Amino acid sequence: MSLESFGKLVLLVHRSPSLIVLRRLIDVPHQAEVTEQRPSAVSKDGNHTMSQPRTTQPNALDQPLLRRADLGDLSLPNRVVMAPTTRARAANDQLVPTPMHAAYYGQRASAGLIITEGTWVSERAIGFTCVPGIYSEEQVAAWRRVTDVVHALGGRIVLQLWHTGAASHPDHLGGELPAGPSAINPHEMSFTPSGFKETVTPREMTGADIQSTIADYHAAAHNARRAGFDGVEVHAVGAFLIPQFLNPRLNHRSDSYGGDSAGRRRLLLEIIDAVAAPWDGRRVGVRLSPYWTTGDRFTADASTLADYDELAAELNDHPVAYLHLLGPAPAAPGECPDFGAFRRYRQRFDGPLIANRGFGVESGNAVIEAGIADAVSFATHFIANPDLVTRFAMSRDLAAGDPDTYYTGAADGYVDYPVSGWRDEPASAVTG
Repeated sequence: MSLESFGKLVLLVHRSPSLIVLRRLIDVPHQAEVTEQRPSAVSKDGNHTMSQPRTTQPNALDQPLLRRADLGDLSLPNRVVMAPTTRARAANDQLVPTPMHAAYYGQRASAGLIITEGTWVSERAIGFTCVPGIYSEEQVAAWRRVTDVVHALGGRIVLQLWHTGAASHPDHLGGELPAGPSAINPHEMSFTPSGFKETVTPREMTGADIQSTIADYHAAAHNARRAGFDGVEVHAVGAFLIPQFLNPRLNHRSDSYGGDSAGRRRLLLEIIDAVAAPWDGRRVGVRLSPYWTTGDRFTADASTLADYDELAAELNDHPVAYLHLLGPAPAAPGECPDFGAFRRYRQRFDGPLIANRGFGVESGNAVIEAGIADAVSFATHFIANPDLVTRFAMSRDLAAGDPDTYYTGAADGYVDYPVSGWRDEPASAVTG
């Protein structure tokens, strides 16, 4: 992209009405006044005197989600985090981010922190169609255009590092078998260029494979820094490589990367240390999903949760900027997430915690106010609401996304969602 084209892209995103609305917050006329009685004072003779009432005005910005926060060495102007969301828009053979990626993330630059879609650390990591990588020079240069746009608009952005392991498919790997902790089929579905296909029995990773994979993560983190990212997040959720190693149903190894819970979590901890090396300070986040339940291999039973208890505590001994926790699915759509599920790991991990899954503005504010989370991440809300922070601040209704366009590879449903108009009437409440 030429300098002139880059300037036009920044100008296009910069003129987004969502950012204009956000700047105009300070000029919004207050519509109501509230009379507040000042606390009583005590005079020299010991009698209570009532101070004169003062007039205050409601402040839409006085909510926990809109307060600044520090996650390690990442400084956030608000606590509304854009969660990593696979969108399958790198529709090219090189898996290079396109100008659409720059527009997409630039439109959402008002987030306190953007966490990108999961990004391949190597060609062996691939397990989903049209997902970008961070292992080639072309990919690094393309991601640099994305970070330049986000930073020009005042945003902060970290890259999520992804490896699918045994959840991949030979169709992604030139016909070769995927590799996992042991030769055990995870019984998942892999999204290939010809559609979803059942996973196969992988080959067991050798010790050399494991060391090569750790080196891939280190190189990917180094490339992320070269590409201008503010940090990285280790993808350790779902049914992919790292959770496979953590899972005793899939990890039957007898070496130092298996055998017991300490051995099973060794790969993740070594990856954390490897990806932290290229950065100054704490700029590495970790995303975990202890409550993940799918098929017959992943279940959130008591033993699984106890293993994650130990893992969360051991993260305190590693350079982790924040823990990004995917909670259990709410009991029903629209119901409040289970705060206790997040509190369990808040009590074990000493650093900042980002809560994710099923939150809206009310539940997000509540979980922060309760001291259970330091920030809240939103996925589908950010898909359809590029100006999500503005909508929260202005009490605007949220738009609904179109699931049929989540993975289409085109601009429709990706960069064409409208922002909240200035003349719209504010909603009475934005529900969770």
